[in-house]
Amino acid sequence: MKMICIIPAHNEEENIQKTVQEAKKYIDTVLVVNDGSKDKTKELSKKTDAIVINHTINRGQGSALETGNEYARRNNFDLVIHFDADGQFLAKEIPEIIEPLKNGYDVSFGSRFLGKKSKMPWIKKHIIMRIGKAINYVFLGVKTTDPQSGFRAMNRKALEKIKIENDGMAHCSEILAKTHKENLLFKEVPITVIYNEFGQSFGSGFKTLKDLIIHKINK
Repeated sequence: MKMICIIPAHNEEENIQKTVQEAKKYIDTVLVVNDGSKDKTKELSKKTDAIVINHTINRGQGSALETGNEYARRNNFDLVIHFDADGQFLAKEIPEIIEPLKNGYDVSFGSRFLGKKSKMPWIKKHIIMRIGKAINYVFLGVKTTDPQSGFRAMNRKALEKIKIENDGMAHCSEILAKTHKENLLFKEVPITVIYNEFGQSFGSGFKTLKDLIIHKINK
């Protein structure tokens, strides 16, 4: 099975090399999509043995992932893993996220709510995530334990059917919706997430919800 790990990266000079090195322990091919970074993410990515694709401007995480997905389609990969660049995910859990696809599932979604201890900030856990779940259920008819996880894997069938259109953070819900619409078989997998202070503010959480709501209205 030909597999690729896609890592979208925007201003991740402090984390990108370690993230790639850890992912390479489990996946031979790693692709970094440098999403218009203003720091040294591009240069440092090229010093690893990852494939690097550059966006000249910052287009958003959804767009970066779709760039990676299109590379995977054109180069005949059988399975893709989406993995964040910021060091919050554990590369050692990549085999666990892949396992359902070896057993007949089309998509696997990492979940922070299935037993592993992710010390999620209170606001994100009790407000942002609950609102996200409600929006997904009301607008999409999709019910999952984690509405916004960026750690997932898809087989070739799912890769062909799911084209990410939302450039922002609402791509997580878009992928869930298209998985449901296309009748793809999916499973949630427990994951651990290590939270840093950066990016966990009340405002950043509601930016995700804003992207999600706008995406639903436009649809």
